[in-house]
Amino acid sequence: MAKPLSKLKYERLLIKLSGEALMGKSGYGIDTEVVARLAGDISQVSQAGCEIATVVGGGNIFRGLKGAAAGMDRANADYMGMLATVMNALALQGAMSQIGVDARVLSAIPMPTVCESYIRARALDHLSKGRVVIFGAGTGNPFFTTDTAATLRAIEMGSDAVVKATQVDGVYSADPKKVPDAERYDHLTYEDVLARGLGVMDGAAIALARDNALPVIVCSIEEPGNLLKLINGTARATVIGAI
Repeated sequence: MAKPLSKLKYERLLIKLSGEALMGKSGYGIDTEVVARLAGDISQVSQAGCEIATVVGGGNIFRGLKGAAAGMDRANADYMGMLATVMNALALQGAMSQIGVDARVLSAIPMPTVCESYIRARALDHLSKGRVVIFGAGTGNPFFTTDTAATLRAIEMGSDAVVKATQVDGVYSADPKKVPDAERYDHLTYEDVLARGLGVMDGAAIALARDNALPVIVCSIEEPGNLLKLINGTARATVIGAI
């Protein structure tokens, strides 16, 4: 693996990708071209010397809250959503393998014929060897979002920050696609996010990040190469918590 020529701003990151990010404009499922682009972006960061872990949502396949709203048992609906995240994790791992990146899927729900089970020491060992770690099945528990899972895993991995990769270049006071003059923030405190109900992550994830002094970075995944800019400190992003 190539070593950076100068010290990176972030040397270990956990990147949270939504399931919707993987479906592109198809409206459902997995767009292999989009997944290949995301794998390429993550590969660039890994090759630059940053240790990378990811958590992928499952909303492109099944969302537990939506199932519960339709009358399903909430716990069962959440388990179905967790299985969807494993499918996405395997798709991302496959795309990375095609470009020569060594990536490992670790699931919070044991499924040894499909992928490795999550063990913290094993995940840390993979990271130390330059492998990209993809966490699947959330926390393994219903009633927790993948935002919370991403924050938890980032803390367990000793990450410098958790990156919420979105379709916009930071946090705004309102949806900038609907409100053109919405205010954009470069920096927010955890309390700002909770008090203003900005919807960056769910409240449990923000509170967990706050209690463990973990910075949350919100940046765009739509711009190719933006993750590489992020680890070099040049990406346009919103930082929540410590700068």
